[in-house]
Amino acid sequence: MIASFELFVAGRYLRARRKEKVISVITVIAVIGVAAGVTALIISLAVNNGFQNTLQRNMLAATAHVNILNKDPGVGIDDWRNLVEKFQRAPHVVAVAPVLYDQVIFSGSLGRKLVTLKGIDMRGELATSDTLKHLKSGSLELLKEDSGLPGVIIGSKLAQDGGLMLNSVITVIDPQGTLTPSGTVPHSMRFRVAGIFETNFFDVDDTWAYAAIGAVQKLGSTGDVANTVEMKLDNPDLAPEMAREALRIAGPHYSSSTWEEQNAQLFHALQLERVVTFITIGLIEVVGALNIFITLTMIVLTKYKDIAVLMSMCARRGQIRRIFVTQGAMIGVIGIAIGLVIGYTFCYFAGQYHWIPLDETVYALSYVPFEPRILDGFWIAAAAFGVSLLATLYPARNATRITPVEVLRYE
Repeated sequence: MIASFELFVAGRYLRARRKEKVISVITVIAVIGVAAGVTALIISLAVNNGFQNTLQRNMLAATAHVNILNKDPGVGIDDWRNLVEKFQRAPHVVAVAPVLYDQVIFSGSLGRKLVTLKGIDMRGELATSDTLKHLKSGSLELLKEDSGLPGVIIGSKLAQDGGLMLNSVITVIDPQGTLTPSGTVPHSMRFRVAGIFETNFFDVDDTWAYAAIGAVQKLGSTGDVANTVEMKLDNPDLAPEMAREALRIAGPHYSSSTWEEQNAQLFHALQLERVVTFITIGLIEVVGALNIFITLTMIVLTKYKDIAVLMSMCARRGQIRRIFVTQGAMIGVIGIAIGLVIGYTFCYFAGQYHWIPLDETVYALSYVPFEPRILDGFWIAAAAFGVSLLATLYPARNATRITPVEVLRYE
């Protein structure tokens, strides 16, 4: 434990006199260096956490945890009803839905656009995905109507790009079409916009649309098939295990994919960015430690007479060493406290009020999300404090090497 004597002397040395203003300025710079490093790490890791968690939430809301597909990509799943019943009895499975995906072209009043059209069973889709729970206008009931044109629900960005409004009639073209002696003849159908959704996830809002699975089957002339069976689990982390179980149930003609596999590159890139960010911005802490080193070295050089007097008055070398270690620790603690307050305060307001906008077409989000974690603050503070203490070792050791007799001989 550090005695009150060492703490008193350490604090006294940090409060420089008028003729020692240089030491005071360097001390302030050292505190600022430590605070800047802590603040930068808190903010950068909060941004990394925000991107990763927000993208993960958006992906889990729009996609299933486990997908079962036919190994032959050109063949659909004929017995999808049987598979749905089997999967519903599997453990940890909350919901199962048959899906028919198709890459189509939407022809609207402002031009054409390639879109992912998802043919859905309404009850199953609402249980496995949250996308259709974010309707801005329209009604899901219009997808169930058999009379008139089939309904389609589109994303808000897709509606803007195509100049589409509620109840607009659009032509949907399936470019795969039918192969004839004269070439491929595309299939086309007219749909009525039954609703517009907005998830705030650009990729989904800009390129996805939903229609009844029967309408999509009719568009593609596929018959009563689905090309994917989607499952939602009570715990997304169990997806790899449940994918293996689903394949065991389905048989050897099927393959599986999980939400983690589909987005593995993105999450790996975010993890790598986190490591690089810590290493790069952590250099600021090294600069702060260097300032502590310089501050204590200058104090030792200017206070050598005082140190000699203390040692002649029976101050032990261990006490002298602890004085300078305490000084470095005080600089580190003050800087860490300031950095934590500034970092977490900035993250709160920047995340709450969306201070930093983004281009949705590039980043898939309209603003920079900040999600600071308390655990990050603990280990950042511990690392900064450890670096601060390391910077005190050499100056503290030099202070104990002073020989009182030599210093006070001519005083």
